Amino acid sequence: MEGNHGSVFVARYRRQDGTPQTLLEHLEGTSVLASLFAGKIGLPALGALMGLLHDFGKYSKDFQTYIKSSAGKIEPDDDDYVDSQDKKGKIDHSSAGAQYLRKHGRNTQFWQIAADMMSLCIVSHHSGLIDCLAPDGTDVFNKRMQKPDEKTHYGCVAKNLEENVWSSVQKLLTSPQIEEELRCRLELLRHGVPSPEVGQFMLGFLVRFLFSTLIDADRLNSAERKPPTKQPWQPLIDLLETHLSGFTAKNRIDEVRADISRSCLKFAAREKGLFQLTVPTGGGKTLASLRFGLHHAAKHQMDRIIYVVPYTSIIDQNARVARSVFAPLEEGCKQVVLEHHSNLTPEQDTDESKLLAENWDAPIIYTTAVQFLETLFAAGTRGVRRLHQLANAVIIFDEIQTIPIRTVHLFNNAINFLVGQCGSTAMFCTATQPLLDRVEHKKGAARLSDNPQIMRDVGGLFRDLHRTKIENRCKDEGWTEDEVAETALEELDASGSVLIIVNKKAQARELYRRLQGRTEHVHHLSTSMCPAHRTAVLDKVKVCLDPQNPSPVICISTQLIEAGVDVDFGTVIRYLSGIDSIAQAAGRCNRNGLRETGRVLIVNAANEGLDRLPEIRLAQDVTKRVLREFEHDPAAFDYDLQSPKAMECFYHYYFFQRAHEMAFPVSGRDIKDIARNDDLLNLLSINNDSVQIYLNERKQAPPLFLRQSFMSAARAFKAIDSPTEGVIVPYAEGEKIIAKLLCAGYEEKGRLLKEAQRYSVNLFPHEMKKLKDEKRRLYEVWKGSGVYYLDERHYSEQFGVSTEEVADMKVLIVSGGDNEEPY
Repeated sequence: MEGNHGSVFVARYRRQDGTPQTLLEHLEGTSVLASLFAGKIGLPALGALMGLLHDFGKYSKDFQTYIKSSAGKIEPDDDDYVDSQDKKGKIDHSSAGAQYLRKHGRNTQFWQIAADMMSLCIVSHHSGLIDCLAPDGTDVFNKRMQKPDEKTHYGCVAKNLEENVWSSVQKLLTSPQIEEELRCRLELLRHGVPSPEVGQFMLGFLVRFLFSTLIDADRLNSAERKPPTKQPWQPLIDLLETHLSGFTAKNRIDEVRADISRSCLKFAAREKGLFQLTVPTGGGKTLASLRFGLHHAAKHQMDRIIYVVPYTSIIDQNARVARSVFAPLEEGCKQVVLEHHSNLTPEQDTDESKLLAENWDAPIIYTTAVQFLETLFAAGTRGVRRLHQLANAVIIFDEIQTIPIRTVHLFNNAINFLVGQCGSTAMFCTATQPLLDRVEHKKGAARLSDNPQIMRDVGGLFRDLHRTKIENRCKDEGWTEDEVAETALEELDASGSVLIIVNKKAQARELYRRLQGRTEHVHHLSTSMCPAHRTAVLDKVKVCLDPQNPSPVICISTQLIEAGVDVDFGTVIRYLSGIDSIAQAAGRCNRNGLRETGRVLIVNAANEGLDRLPEIRLAQDVTKRVLREFEHDPAAFDYDLQSPKAMECFYHYYFFQRAHEMAFPVSGRDIKDIARNDDLLNLLSINNDSVQIYLNERKQAPPLFLRQSFMSAARAFKAIDSPTEGVIVPYAEGEKIIAKLLCAGYEEKGRLLKEAQRYSVNLFPHEMKKLKDEKRRLYEVWKGSGVYYLDERHYSEQFGVSTEEVADMKVLIVSGGDNEEPY
């Protein structure tokens, strides 16, 4: 094929000034970045070729006419003019590059595998990874590859290729490098694989990783941004060590915390792997794990440290601690700490949202488990863009026990891939370590490194940090809100401060109503409040808890407070839940050992109504069993319901009862056109049922190396049962951010959306529907953005977002009943 020497082809016109980015610039620039990103796992040539081929279809006359018409370069009265709005998204410019690979590759095994992987990424780069084999047995991949010329414009594209692109592509096609790279990678991929199911999952995850490199390269080049230079670790280490050197142990608890920190420093010299930091609540693991991360990253020249936490409240707290340590660097306009915890992005990507999306390119990142899981498994292109940033990274999971049960096998296999294939280190941190390494190996168990425990004598550590006594106060008839309120007031007189942790938002509101005015300081916390609002409330609570000048205080909270939030109450009342949650709640009691013993009371709510919250109900049942066994033989639990033995017993029963859920079961309700029960692990690996349907209909096996139902599985994936959507709320600075967003220029929008994360609340679908469609109290920040802000009449200083007007809520607090969501 000859290269084209004539026309200038345009990839896009710059939004700011209308000047063109040539297609040559875009393909070559994307190729360089994709090669850099794929090089993290030894596949630079694959990345380079994907980058060169991904927008081949833009060499067609139809696309050039469309893009020039949309930019006003062709006038409406010209013969070539087309209606750009009518044509938007309808000109296929991704299939031609994949078809080029098929027509010009070599007929060898590794080349064919590589070609399928690259082709799949190329044809999917605007939609998210398509199904290879659909759940109904349709061969989607080959159907796409055989798309006719009049739709892919392949013939026109082949004639118009520019010489520079053509020669670069030919050089890669004729080189043995791609085949050699893939052969080495697949040999490593097979190592330690316990079953064909896990093996195929790993292969599919490799494709998703490659897809991530292409998406991020494409978006970065389109936005004409380069990856920032890497922050050297030593200045961060120096600042942290200086900060830690000012710590003086005042009591036995402080001495144990210092020992944990030293152990993390020593352990950082280990080779990369998957480790566990099992430390009682209040053990100082926030800075200890950061110390491990910095020194480990420096030793192995790693790219970043990523903290994955369950709740935004922990992000707020931990990021504040980190920022205080690294303030001298951040004051010099170098972003060291990035928070990413909001759903402040539209469900369907727009052109703007694609370029405004976070790609986690910072030295230290704090994100939620939901964002992390969506990066690994969710549909579309927004989340997966970040996946390649997890390579050569230290990934610290704070409160690992909160990983959703149904994602266990998917999560374990993904972590094994990141550690085994991507040169990353993962650390599971918690006081209540789940048995992720002991679930069914054939479906995917966490592959812990040899001697994975950072703290060697975990049992002794828990005895040293024993500060509370858990009392089982459950009764047959259950506790009414009035009884809980009266007990809280009695405990307030005895200990000076009380924390009540409930299972549902309605319970928190009802208790707040009963206790408000009965003592000077009563506070309420839930996820209906934005992170900035919760931080403000917690700051007020902490003032009351100041041991030098304490004030009586009662705080009523959903479970967002029980993991990682640094507060120290005299008494904790915990509504019955899992033993793991109760132990975490106990970590908010006598946290700093200022009292001889703190009291943790377990109560069971009367008529709790958990039909819509089966996980909590099952955890309660398992806890009742453990409580009975503890009462019969406390020695078997080291006389402590917070001991590692108690946690192991709880998780043994809990995981056994829920083993059938761990592969993420789905049905026809979750996946279109599927008339059977299946699970996402199967759909993302061997896809047995879909293969059988194809075989029954065509009397032969599908002619596919990759058989996964990628898109169907991704669309069915939900990190939490009820997916939420973030809205900006008019709390404090949130009002100013909303006002600025309404008139912001393009460059300012990304910065403002980052700031808006702390002033956003994630709403459930029924809440969105009521506020947007019925009440008409949600408004887009700019037309077509898909990002909404809330009318000020629906945000309460006491409770946060309300689907009713705040004025009504102040008079009457409405219980959600059976429709209530957790937390």
